[in-house]
Amino acid sequence: MLDIGWPEFAVILFVALLVIGPRDLPKALYTAGKWMRSARKVAREFQRHVDDAMREAELDDLKKGVDQARKFSVKKQIENLVDPDDELKGAFDPNDPRARAKKAQNGAAEADKPKVESKQPAEDSGAVQPKAEEALVAPAGAPPAAPAPAAEPQK
Repeated sequence: MLDIGWPEFAVILFVALLVIGPRDLPKALYTAGKWMRSARKVAREFQRHVDDAMREAELDDLKKGVDQARKFSVKKQIENLVDPDDELKGAFDPNDPRARAKKAQNGAAEADKPKVESKQPAEDSGAVQPKAEEALVAPAGAPPAAPAPAAEPQK
């Protein structure tokens, strides 16, 4: 601590013996010992408080690290890598306002397109419609033609 060796200690004792005197020297040494004890006690307490503060600071750092680890979501990281603008998520989520806006925009575009009417007749009209093959082969009003023979395999 003070790095005092035996020769320095002997010089201090000799000077104290001359200054204080032999009768009061034991009382002075006892008082000096009490001060040293109280100084060491204060130093130990200070060191303990510093150690506690260091431990608390380390624990706070560890707690922050644990909180960050709890908040880390692998799912969210993958979603950010695959779909950073949430375009895919919005396309498949019917409750997403962007999907509704896009659907409304597509609906407006569909309304602007001219509608092509289907030439296929309704099936519940009751009229018997000729097959597509028969319509091409037989003229209107002619009896239906016999089906063409199947090609025989060559031998």
